Parts: sequence; C-alpha cells; structure tokens
Amino acid sequence: MAEINRRERKKIFSQKAIVESAVKLFAQKGYQETTVADIMSEADLGIGTFYNYFQSKEDILKHLLFQIIVETNDKFEELQKESRLAGETLREMFLFTAEILDSKRFVLPLFLSAAHKGGFKEHSMEPSKDMSETERPASMPKKMTFKHIFDQIIKAGQASGEFRQDIPAEIITEMFHSVFQAASFSSIQISFLANIRYKLILIMDGIILKK
Repeated sequence: MAEINRRERKKIFSQKAIVESAVKLFAQKGYQETTVADIMSEADLGIGTFYNYFQSKEDILKHLLFQIIVETNDKFEELQKESRLAGETLREMFLFTAEILDSKRFVLPLFLSAAHKGGFKEHSMEPSKDMSETERPASMPKKMTFKHIFDQIIKAGQASGEFRQDIPAEIITEMFHSVFQAASFSSIQISFLANIRYKLILIMDGIILKK
C-alpha cells in the first residue's frame, strides 16, 4: 500500500510539474511557439514522461479548461448557498470567469471553440488520460459548462421577474459569451478586464427590468 501511495504521489507530482511548466511557457512564449520538449525541459522530466499523461499540447489546454469548469462550478455552488439576486450572481460569475481567463489567455481560443460547439462532450472533458483518482472528481460528468451555468442564472432571473422575459435566455447567454471574444480581439487600448467590465454594464442595463 505504501508503494502504491508513493507511485501515486510521483504521478501527481509529475503531472503537476508538466502543467505548471506548460502554463509558464505558454504565457511567456505563446502556445504555438512552445514545444513539448520545451515543456519537459522546464519541468526537468524526460520527454517520454509527457505521453504518460497527455497526448498533445492541446490535451494540456483541455486539462486547464476542465480546471476552469471545475472552478466556475465550485463558485456557482458557493453563490447558490447565499441569498442573492440573480443579477448579483450573474455579475459575480461573469467577472470570476473573466479573471480566470485573463490569467490563462492561451486557453481562451479553446474556451470559445468549446462553447461554440456546445461544450465538451463527456469523454472530451477528461483532462488527461492518466489522472489519478485523487484528482478525478466523482461528479466530473455532471459539471456544467459556462453556458449551462449562465442559462440557469438568467432563467431564474426571468422567472423571478428580475430580468426581462421578451428575449430568450439562450440569446442573453450568447451575448455574455461573445463579450470574451470581443474583448480578446479589441484594439481599444484598455485591459481585457476593463473592457469586460464596460461591456458587462451595457448588458446588465439591457436585461434588468427597471422598477
């Protein structure tokens, strides 16, 4: 049993080193310019070890995107326990997601692509082929995507009379999602997060019913 535990610890350490090295290099050099050899050199591990955990660089992005899905689900569950208006929950979830994406901008293209295609299928949400049981949440297939979370919040706001009901929730969710794409390609000389916040004000003013 002790030997198994040591093996598991080594696997967790190696995978963590690979992911952290990839994140560092993606941020410094860019995703396209970073090679598997670069990542493994930074992690101080042999190149062959990479393929024990990931099949490609894109697999690391999927792993990171899954982590974002887990973090947003955890945040949503935390907010649901509080007595909040739907608008407050929507703002906090949107800014929370924006801050994560701002810190991992290299994941943004995959984030946008996944949402455009309707989100990952259950099998493609697997972050790596050799994730240890201690890292694999039992409820992983039940994790909601960004769109599912926002649909739920918006529909709750519409049902309570807080949000306007003449526009389908799915359309409003698409607007929120498109903000990330618009901000990432913006030529305006302000930060990604500042751009996001200005656009958030416009959308919220448009969906909250005036009383």
